[in-house]
Amino acid sequence: MALEICVKAAVGAPNILGDCPFCQRVLLSLEEKKIPYKSHLINLGDKPQWFLEISPEGKVPVVKIDDKWVADSDVIVGILEEKNPEPPLATPPEFASVGSKIFPSFVKFLKSKDPNDGTEQALLEELKALDGHLKVHGPFIAGEKITAVDLSLAPKLYHLEVALGHFKNWTIPDNLTHVLNYIKLLFSRESFKKTRAAEEHVIAGWEPKVNA
Repeated sequence: MALEICVKAAVGAPNILGDCPFCQRVLLSLEEKKIPYKSHLINLGDKPQWFLEISPEGKVPVVKIDDKWVADSDVIVGILEEKNPEPPLATPPEFASVGSKIFPSFVKFLKSKDPNDGTEQALLEELKALDGHLKVHGPFIAGEKITAVDLSLAPKLYHLEVALGHFKNWTIPDNLTHVLNYIKLLFSRESFKKTRAAEEHVIAGWEPKVNA
């Protein structure tokens, strides 16, 4: 039986998968573990009543596990790992927080209106730290095999590339070769190609936040 999951629909295109990195993270776990699932696309601008009954805060992703709707991508991924241990995707604890500051640093830089406020530098520092880690431990964060931490970072790095490229004409510096190879490796996976939002939907998702 297929697992049911509610994910964000694209802004302005309610029948197309939207740009939520946390939804994609869960979809990536399902794909990598070959768990059959059925997606419900939720228009977050006009949430259906049945959805608000299962997710009172109106947040996605939510997944139905053992007849209960479960929210929060961290919690969902943990339960999926427990119930479907093969192939194992658990990240060794010492690597679990690698790269965790990249997404908040990216959002600050993306929204920043002042080129001298240090937000670009802060993001570069985080990317350099990831590059250094991958140089020693790569090609993935925990070594040879992909784990949950990579599946969490992949959608965020995709948002970073697309949104900063579009709104700031900014790209990850060429000298961060390990990060660039890592991104190539992640984005070329079948699971990633199947679950990513189209670039124009990522841009549409960030537009209101950038212009706020």
